[in-house]
Amino acid sequence: MSQKRIILFSGKGGVGKTTVSAATGLKTAELGKKTIVLSLDPAHSLADSFDLDEKTRLSAKGLPIKINENLYIQELDIQEELDRWWGEVARFLEVLFSTTGLSDLVAQELAVLPGMEEVTGLLYINHYYRKSDYEVIILDLPPTGETLRFISMPTILKWYMKKIFKVERVIMKMARPTVGRFTDVPLPDEEYYKAIETFYENLKGVDEILIDPDITSIRLVTNPEKMVLNESIRAYTYFNMFGINTDAVIVNKIFPKEVVESCPSLKGWLESQYKYLEEIENYFKPKPIFKVPHAGRELVGIEGLRWVAEKVYGDRDPSEVFHKEQPYIFEPTEDGYLLKVKLPYAEKEYLDLYKGGEEIIIRLGNVKTHILLPKRLRDYEPVSAKWRDGYLEIKLQKED
Repeated sequence: MSQKRIILFSGKGGVGKTTVSAATGLKTAELGKKTIVLSLDPAHSLADSFDLDEKTRLSAKGLPIKINENLYIQELDIQEELDRWWGEVARFLEVLFSTTGLSDLVAQELAVLPGMEEVTGLLYINHYYRKSDYEVIILDLPPTGETLRFISMPTILKWYMKKIFKVERVIMKMARPTVGRFTDVPLPDEEYYKAIETFYENLKGVDEILIDPDITSIRLVTNPEKMVLNESIRAYTYFNMFGINTDAVIVNKIFPKEVVESCPSLKGWLESQYKYLEEIENYFKPKPIFKVPHAGRELVGIEGLRWVAEKVYGDRDPSEVFHKEQPYIFEPTEDGYLLKVKLPYAEKEYLDLYKGGEEIIIRLGNVKTHILLPKRLRDYEPVSAKWRDGYLEIKLQKED
């Protein structure tokens, strides 16, 4: 089997991200590669893209649905995933909320904490990449805000397990016998912590998979509109922060000139679109930019998705890496090292950086990432930083 590929599709809600994800999966499957397309978008319109009936979707209970010999789709059902992956953690949370007087149904809903969908998606990536025979794994990610939570989750979990988990476990073990005498509120027991530990073990290594440009690519789906473009630019900057390779931009729903000529009232819209198309070219070059015309009809079912795949990829294999660049690199200098982080459109006044333990921590607005220093640089400290050609250059020198 050739190198497995993971392709993530991200974009603002309504840009056609699910349709492009489904079309990409269909094309790779028809090229003979066993493919699975997973939806993390809470709206779950992946099955609708393939024109599947509601009975088929509901009977799947969050498990893969076979579309053809090489293609499977999966819409993750978080309630099913709670039992499948979270075990004692979910049961403890349900009991905890029930003690406050909430009904069992409400307690069950509240047990679905923010971020569970994203972590479950990471579990499936790790599981399918390491243990399945899928050659191409495609993720239809939720809208951009939730996507940022998804890509930051490995960093957050690693930090929690390293800094908090063991201490919390010991404290709770010591406090449980005493505190339990004075309150009816349930305290997490050892089974709860074992479940978290097992859960984290199933996630180990997923961060390395996501930042390997030969394995994982993220593709931005956008429209030629100001608000959508601005969100795409911000998302691209954040993907670089977290070390994920963006290998293509797909511009969807472009009005063809011949359509506008037959409908003069669309002339202003066309001029606006082509203005933003030019900006997209300038912002994202030298990445390939695939342009998809507005179909003028609903694109569902196999034939509709084939049309989209043809417009996006033509004769190219969607599973190839279209463009590769390192979002951050370490370069030796005369008196230390230079950490170069590609942040071409970051607003400098909202950026902060510092060293925490063995990591360089970069905060941009309310988003934070950790860049682990190589072993040989663990004793180096950031002494200065400046912007050059779209990169944040951080000078590292060894402590005296």
